[in-house]
Amino acid sequence: MSRRTKTLIVAILIVFVWLPAYMVLIAGLQWRVLPSAPWYVALLFYAVAGTAWILPIGFSFPWIYRQSAKPRP
Repeated sequence: MSRRTKTLIVAILIVFVWLPAYMVLIAGLQWRVLPSAPWYVALLFYAVAGTAWILPIGFSFPWIYRQSAKPRP
């Protein structure tokens, strides 16, 4: 399997597995934590949850777009 195919598979897994799993996790936390929380805790929760999903995707982009070590002729 070529490197390009492997990176495509990983990118698809990140988008179609990580993001839905993260959304379900955050929705579950939101249902348990936020109903009795003050407004500033809810604001902090949404600020952190709204930006935390970017970390795994942001770390994977340099790996996905990295050029192979040996250029092909």
